Amino acid sequence: MFNNKRLLITGGTGSFGQQFICNVLENYAPSAVVVYSRDELKQFEMQQRFPGESRLRYFIGDVRDGQRLTDAMENVDLVVHAAALKQVPAAEYNPMECVRTNITGAENVIRAAIAQKVDKVVALSTDKAAKPISLYGATKLVSDKLFVSANNTVGTNRTRFSVVRYGNVVGSRGSVIPFFHNMIGKGTNFLPITDNRMTRFWITLDQGVDFVTKAFERMWGGEIFVPRIPSTRITDLAQAMAPDLEQRVVGIRPGEKLHEVMCPEEDAHQTLRFDNFFSITPAITFNNTDVDFARTRLGETGKRVDPEFEYNSGNNPVFLNQAEIETLLAATGFGR
Repeated sequence: MFNNKRLLITGGTGSFGQQFICNVLENYAPSAVVVYSRDELKQFEMQQRFPGESRLRYFIGDVRDGQRLTDAMENVDLVVHAAALKQVPAAEYNPMECVRTNITGAENVIRAAIAQKVDKVVALSTDKAAKPISLYGATKLVSDKLFVSANNTVGTNRTRFSVVRYGNVVGSRGSVIPFFHNMIGKGTNFLPITDNRMTRFWITLDQGVDFVTKAFERMWGGEIFVPRIPSTRITDLAQAMAPDLEQRVVGIRPGEKLHEVMCPEEDAHQTLRFDNFFSITPAITFNNTDVDFARTRLGETGKRVDPEFEYNSGNNPVFLNQAEIETLLAATGFGR
């Protein structure tokens, strides 16, 4: 898929971006990989991680800067849009900053990709974009809609856009696992639980990278791809990490949900179930294409879900038990 291609990753110095780039360099033969991010220190550190890697190109730039994005995408074939402001409480207190990065930034990526005739763009979304109650989730829902509808505005251009939506990444910066791990390391006598009923979807970084890679191969343009992944109860997670510590209920944070949704019931009439993922098909009809979304470019076939179907972390048929959580934590460096 990536052999002899030029790739660009916005937010390329983030945890996903670095893992994606590492995977591409190890398993494919791209002609160039453009790392686009606004943090010069992280780019310097990344250069130390990949010393002498001549296929890497580093661009200092913000997704808010449309012209800089257009310059960076010259001769680029494939784009992964991973840049975003992601912290839920921070977005509640700084809403316009989140809007400028997550919405205006998405528009800039779309315009730059069309202007430079990029082949395919896959944008990273979040479970918080489905039935959003947080400002962050709302901005990502708008971003998702922009990328889907962009397939209708390309005219005769070949550029196609799709979205990948998944849950919490195990061990990602700012998530609950490193937060608990840090507290335990400092000798805390309790772990804070926002609500005893709370559940979350979980995916490893490697699984997320693989799913995005596969999206490039299976996409027609306009789909929102959702992996079928397990859920955990936050109380079970805390128990697995520190079985002897008290769990103290502290209340839900601003913009936080009890259960995360990835395929809302309102989209059930557009949702297809495949063997290991769902595809939410476009709500609009594109002018320039006639696609059967029930069959991916890889030949995978899907079926319509029930009219009242909803895929959320509370009704998910697959929950990790204590032993499975402990195995997952050990595999990602957060075991006891």
